[in-house]
Amino acid sequence: MAARLTIRVTSADIGVRITTRRRVPGGFRDAVGILESWDDGVLRVRKRDGTIVEIAEESLVAAKVVPAAPPRPGRM
Repeated sequence: MAARLTIRVTSADIGVRITTRRRVPGGFRDAVGILESWDDGVLRVRKRDGTIVEIAEESLVAAKVVPAAPPRPGRM
């Protein structure tokens, strides 16, 4: 049984943590982070390392809101 890919984020989710999967040449790429903005068909996701990933809306194949990242060991 194959998994169903759905896009379950909207511009109302700005400021929350999301996970995305998008088409790129040769396959797919994932990004997890805070949805910083969604303007003119481009999502901007800030990853844990602080970098911003720009994702064209038409390249999305799946996206959803996810819970906050658990604390990393030794960083409490």
